[in-house]
Amino acid sequence: MKRKITFILFVIYFIVLMICIKPTLSLYDTVGIDVSRYQGEIDWQEFASQNISFAFIKATEGSNHVDKCFADNWQNIADTEIYASPYHFLSYDSSGITQAENFISTVGKHSGMLPPVVDVEFYGDYYKNPPSAEKVQVILNDFLYELERFYGVKPIIYTTYKAYSLYIKDRYDAYPLWIRNIYFNPLFLGVSDWQFWQYSDSGILSGHQGQAIDLNVFRGKKAELEKLLIK
Repeated sequence: MKRKITFILFVIYFIVLMICIKPTLSLYDTVGIDVSRYQGEIDWQEFASQNISFAFIKATEGSNHVDKCFADNWQNIADTEIYASPYHFLSYDSSGITQAENFISTVGKHSGMLPPVVDVEFYGDYYKNPPSAEKVQVILNDFLYELERFYGVKPIIYTTYKAYSLYIKDRYDAYPLWIRNIYFNPLFLGVSDWQFWQYSDSGILSGHQGQAIDLNVFRGKKAELEKLLIK
């Protein structure tokens, strides 16, 4: 009897562990990608043929940088049924207002696009010496305000778990959350409010050059994703 109970508990544990580690199509069947110049030239029609429902496309970084592949990616994805969202890599070294100006002037506003994204993570020396929450909030708040005013929707916040814990948690609950965890479901760490999950940084799809591609899921059906589209 004890062996039977132990076996049953082991099976339950194994099932739960598998769910936590990686998404399954039965749970999250709305799959997407995120791309930047590192993926090189992209065949968006080929991506569409592989059941990709949405894509986050890098547009800008800081107050001056524009991703060199953004214009082509943004133009070519429009010929597919993949829903697109442009994203901005937040710098801790310049004003949130000037960063928003860079993003808005690069992207503009387009009916049918997903809400824009701000990428909040670490880079350079900030990996070892993260900026204070007060400094990040000033920059991020200004950036979010300008984008909300222009696009009329709340931007999506992308973040790693460390950045989430330091800067986002309990401060930006009204914003859609896109969280990175390539090891297991964010629910396992108590992040229960995510809408997008970057679950892999080593995806292999046909239709692109350069490095492996990031894979994501939306926490809902495609019809629910469509409700986020900017009119």
